[in-house]
Amino acid sequence: MSTRDSFLPFALPEIGEEEIAEVVDALRSGWVTTGPKVRKFEEAFTAFLGDSSLQSIAINSATAGLHLALEALGIGPGDEVITTTHTFTATAEVVRYLGADVRLVDVDPATMCICPRAFEAAITPNTRCVIPVHYAGRAADMDEILAIAKPRGIKVVEDAAHALPTTYKGKTIGTLDTDATVFSFYANKTITTGEGGMLVTRDPALANRARVMRLHGISRDAFDRFTAKTPSWYYEIVAPGFKYNLTDIAGALGLHQLKRAKPFQERRAEIAAAYDAAFADLPVIRPPAPLAGDVHAWHLYVLRLDDKTEITRDAMIELLFAEGIGCSVHYIPLHLHPYWQERYQLRAEDFPHSQKAYERMFSLPIYTRMTDADVQRVVTAVRRALGD
Repeated sequence: MSTRDSFLPFALPEIGEEEIAEVVDALRSGWVTTGPKVRKFEEAFTAFLGDSSLQSIAINSATAGLHLALEALGIGPGDEVITTTHTFTATAEVVRYLGADVRLVDVDPATMCICPRAFEAAITPNTRCVIPVHYAGRAADMDEILAIAKPRGIKVVEDAAHALPTTYKGKTIGTLDTDATVFSFYANKTITTGEGGMLVTRDPALANRARVMRLHGISRDAFDRFTAKTPSWYYEIVAPGFKYNLTDIAGALGLHQLKRAKPFQERRAEIAAAYDAAFADLPVIRPPAPLAGDVHAWHLYVLRLDDKTEITRDAMIELLFAEGIGCSVHYIPLHLHPYWQERYQLRAEDFPHSQKAYERMFSLPIYTRMTDADVQRVVTAVRRALGD
């Protein structure tokens, strides 16, 4: 079979025998919903971040984590939350769950993360929170964002769905001086539990509220109630909560995926470096490097066609698919989607950097199961598509 006859997917998770054995252990234990594996995963995650003042709360998605964080901060009708237009809809939709409004702003064209100056310009008397997104696994300019937000009492919730184990000025994302950080463990992320996420905070009140609200507003976790040595059937509903808990089956995966987070990142960085070298002479804009000494998670490797390129982005993707290379686009900006466009009367010209990037960008495969031959196959296909 030729390489053109086989398809290289855009993303594949790497699941090892340790993960499989841990999942089997969970199944045999009888604890398949939230239980000891999840608690152990939460403890391991805090230890991984290296800051004992943090609390880690496992949830069934990063979307759930963002919702819980904003709910715990009291975001509601009449409030505004600022975030970037260049993100997946989950970052913004959680604001609407709470009846608050979203103010979308443009990105820094160099990093594709939220532009601090655009954030500052969008602040109104109703602004309560900002959600910076660490796009593709590179940290946003958090010093600038915090310098703008803190004096004004604006809460900061990091969307770190792409950003494990990213660092910013030597500090691991999740340990910065923000109100909360939310990670994703979806199937294509840097580690996976299939579906899942982690909300991290050092605010005890926020952590307590999130724990209660992640499971129907019940005053006690099911694990605590069902493992007590004395009768513990009684519980109280203290708020109308949600169904956002992570299962022990997923937590079992996470325990061993977390142990591999750093070697996974190292392999992704190797692939990114190989791409960078191979595309240095092409009419493309390569992804921005992290700050000197920092770690880029390399969840995504996003190329942008430069102004000299005659081929369109859509044609480029079609040529790559014809070569059997899976690719994607991250993202169709929120200002182009009917719901956001119509609710807030958004225009493409209001977001020139995101719009231009969207029209020219495509994401290449970058995951740990790729062989060197797979990487070279992608390189060859990209070069051929650009007329090399």
